[in-house]
Amino acid sequence: MKLHMLWVIAVAGTAACSAPASPAVLEAEAFRHYVAQFNKDDEEIQRNLYPNAEAWDFLEHNMPLLDCPDEDIQRTYYFRWWTYRKHIKKTPAGFIVDEFLPPVSWAGKCNAIPCPAGHHFYEGRWLRNCGILDDYARFWLRGGGNPRAYSFWAADAIWAHSMVTGDTGVAIDLLPDLIRNYEAWEKTKRDPSGLFWQVDDRDGMEVSIGGSGYRATINSYQFGDAVAISRIAALAGQKDVAREFMEKAEQIKALVQTKLWDKDAQFFKVLPRGENSKLVDVRELHGFTPWYFNLPDTGKGYEVAWKQLMDPEGFFAPFGPTTAEQRHPQFRVSYEGHECQWNGPSWPFSTAITLTALANLLNGPPQQAINAKDYFEVLSIYAKSHQLKRDDGRIVPWIDENLNPANGDWISRTRLKSWKDGTWDAGKGGVERGKDYNHSTYCDLIISGLVGLRPRIDATVEVNPLLPRSWEFCCLDQIPYHGHLLTILWDKTGEKYHKGKGLRVLADGREIAATENLGRVTGKLPDMSQ
Repeated sequence: MKLHMLWVIAVAGTAACSAPASPAVLEAEAFRHYVAQFNKDDEEIQRNLYPNAEAWDFLEHNMPLLDCPDEDIQRTYYFRWWTYRKHIKKTPAGFIVDEFLPPVSWAGKCNAIPCPAGHHFYEGRWLRNCGILDDYARFWLRGGGNPRAYSFWAADAIWAHSMVTGDTGVAIDLLPDLIRNYEAWEKTKRDPSGLFWQVDDRDGMEVSIGGSGYRATINSYQFGDAVAISRIAALAGQKDVAREFMEKAEQIKALVQTKLWDKDAQFFKVLPRGENSKLVDVRELHGFTPWYFNLPDTGKGYEVAWKQLMDPEGFFAPFGPTTAEQRHPQFRVSYEGHECQWNGPSWPFSTAITLTALANLLNGPPQQAINAKDYFEVLSIYAKSHQLKRDDGRIVPWIDENLNPANGDWISRTRLKSWKDGTWDAGKGGVERGKDYNHSTYCDLIISGLVGLRPRIDATVEVNPLLPRSWEFCCLDQIPYHGHLLTILWDKTGEKYHKGKGLRVLADGREIAATENLGRVTGKLPDMSQ
């Protein structure tokens, strides 16, 4: 177990784990106006632990601060922390993070749903209060949560949290539970072929074109979990377990690359169950999921799949990406039938996975299929999609369920509101079911992708920004990481932040890495024992 000296402070009634306060480059007060405006624009229908009146107090002491020249990117960053805060709930089982604010019938204990829980961990790991996710991890495995009600990359998510805090204590403590969870998946969802299968609805992707079967989603999740369990077991000194699960991961990788890769379409696809079945004839956005876990072998040509992301006949759209390729005859953006369809509309859940996967690809060996400019373009579209036009004409920040990729309309909200059966007022979640929907990441995409802090378990800080070359400045400040507070800044002239010209990385106010040009840098964290 990696031990750290932690400075414990009180934060809105809970304990927070971070380093002592370090000299700040950015002043939190300069960004308070965002939260004030969000509160002013909000109809606070549901409340959890931190209501709007306490939003700034919580966020000021918990979230990293962002300063950049793109107002859409920046405003959405603070908006998504503001909405994430709404979903933190105190229960008899400890802290959890929910998906829907109102109760929904398909949720489990405490209104928790495992489908987006991996996103909850990836996003929330950047809060200084690490105890929230520690409790949440225990909830899923020991507190009455059902981690297999939907697909959920539980071990990988908990490991991702550990790589930010630098504390592997909870992960090691939960190792036996993670192994039992994995074995339960093997018993119920793994066929003799070695591939895992899933119903599209249990992937949270109902009414998909590709349908159910051996999907890139569940197999990638199980690959990611096997790798994570192997790494946790290695730290726990359980070499045999570490070896066993890395072998499981390698087997899944081989099967995904040989059975789910369509050589003609150059894409990962669904393979229906049954003898003599063939890959479906549609490319779907979840075919990028393997890169979320760094599954595909590099240099084998799989990267060509990424050309589809920027192709208008593929997934690219004004409010995309779409969940199915637009050239397919069954592509739909429908306002009939089920209100949540994955056969065309844009879903933040999949957009977040795709952008995380793309950042992973761009941090690997060079390839020709896609580049950092494309990453920023899709991220910018995603940021701008966070809006709603009110009846009075005002445009306010918004996150909901599924988007019309052509015009940005929140489809599920529009449809539920128009139904005459009382759905808007009762049942299926009630009024504004999808309002402040916590089913994706955004802040993590800014921190680990755009600004480029690449979490790792050792004492090396690795930063590889995907910032536009046109940006003169950018600063991410007060980032909790391994018991320290980091600052990552880009200052083209050195006159914006007065910390030097170029890319600078500071830990607790002391510079640990620097370069004059945008690019990958590494530095060592200070030794807290000295």
